[in-house]
Amino acid sequence: MRRILIVGSAGAGKSTLAREVARRLGLPLIHLDRHYWRAGWIPAADGDFRSEVAALAARPCWVMDGNYGGTLDLRLPRADLLVLCDPPRLLCLARVLRRRWVHRATPRPDLPAGCPERIDLQFLRYVWRYPARSRPRIIAALAAAEPRPAFLRLRTRADIRAFLATLPAEPPPARRPRP
Repeated sequence: MRRILIVGSAGAGKSTLAREVARRLGLPLIHLDRHYWRAGWIPAADGDFRSEVAALAARPCWVMDGNYGGTLDLRLPRADLLVLCDPPRLLCLARVLRRRWVHRATPRPDLPAGCPERIDLQFLRYVWRYPARSRPRIIAALAAAEPRPAFLRLRTRADIRAFLATLPAEPPPARRPRP
């Protein structure tokens, strides 16, 4: 596995899982939120973001986390594995509230500078509606992808532990350049 795409609701654990998978496999980590948002929560222009995502997806290896359904067509054909983090929505809601509290004074590592953690009613609605609205779109995009990556759906902590158990516990040793 050289290109792993991790998607799921806010609060599903995408970024945490992506960091651990990237560490264990020694792969570059790409948080799409860092590429989409500008300081002050200003979104990137659609065309610019699609171009940037296409360039990121074209890299030879990565672990990439983020939904951004408008770019799944660029990422899925390049991915070896799609991981859907899919815990219950009440757990996702609890996690986003906890995350807001934890990062009330410090920036999140998966967000760009100038984007402090925030929660509003629209965001909470997005989390609540994710299973009915966003998850089916991801499944449909996966079905339409050509080539289609392998698919793994993680619903529980036990699922996550089982997946991580298939990966090395430590990253591979750094390769030395050949003379």
